[in-house]
Amino acid sequence: MKAMVIEAFGGPDVFVEREVKTPEPAAGQVRIKVVASSVNPIETKIRSGLVKAGPAMPAILNGDVAGIVDKVGAGVTSFSKGDEVFGCAGGTKGWPGALADFMIADARLLAKRTSSMTLPLAECAALPLVFLTAWSALVERANIQAGEHVLIHAGTGGVGHAAIQIAKHLGARVATTVSTPEKAELAGRSGADDIIFYRDESVEAYKERLTAGKGFSLVFDTVGRENLDRSIEATAISGRLCSINTRSTHDLSLMHAKGLTLHVIFRSIPLLHGIGMEDQPRLVSAMCEMLEQGAIRPLLDPRRFSFARVADAHRHLESGLAVGKILLER
Repeated sequence: MKAMVIEAFGGPDVFVEREVKTPEPAAGQVRIKVVASSVNPIETKIRSGLVKAGPAMPAILNGDVAGIVDKVGAGVTSFSKGDEVFGCAGGTKGWPGALADFMIADARLLAKRTSSMTLPLAECAALPLVFLTAWSALVERANIQAGEHVLIHAGTGGVGHAAIQIAKHLGARVATTVSTPEKAELAGRSGADDIIFYRDESVEAYKERLTAGKGFSLVFDTVGRENLDRSIEATAISGRLCSINTRSTHDLSLMHAKGLTLHVIFRSIPLLHGIGMEDQPRLVSAMCEMLEQGAIRPLLDPRRFSFARVADAHRHLESGLAVGKILLER
């Protein structure tokens, strides 16, 4: 089969097309004829060598996949040949990803696209990683409550826009940070109640404006680095802080003084270590339920790319100009 692979770490131009062996599904696995994938920041970090969590070289990247079941391994009863499926199921050590004609996936990581889901199959590839990350943070870790006032950073980012929709679905009031009026409008469409233009308003100012100076009981930082420090400042005393980017050094004195709880979410752990695999069907089921109810829809960047142009997709994501998720179609 054909695949876009990397044979060394580096910039976007390290992607090359190669002929590789078509994989066979083992017990508990299915083989997917790939229709689409999407780009996540973790893939740019694996490609560059910043995160040493990718498949063996030549590496096939990308965890998100949408496609059609082509072959079913022993013991799989939940899927049949011809089923339309989607999920986040590879692109890490031991699990080649979706940038190929076919992909092997553990059946526990996949969702079946049902007739009640209006989202086209290809666009389903934009949702799994960001949904599962946001759900893990807000529900599994932080135990978000109806009526709670939460802050979600980067409301038009991949994880951010999914988190807004999940929080609203569960009854929370949502504040989010954006950089432009155009992004504010998009965040509002996702359900954000309060908009913060982070370039124009200090943490102290928006805490006073939105929470009478108390801060938010739950803050979800999807940006990292100096934004983690701002998130600590924005969190209320005894509050919960979630982050998906903590590969940096910080002074935790203020966090200690406030008695905060920090939850770090790294969605690759189930695939990398096999820990929590039995929990994945529950999270996948939550994603399917929201899709069937029409309660969530991915925010798609206007630019779409073929697999052969994955390097351009990486450049677009790293430019900082992308909005929501970048879709890749085979």
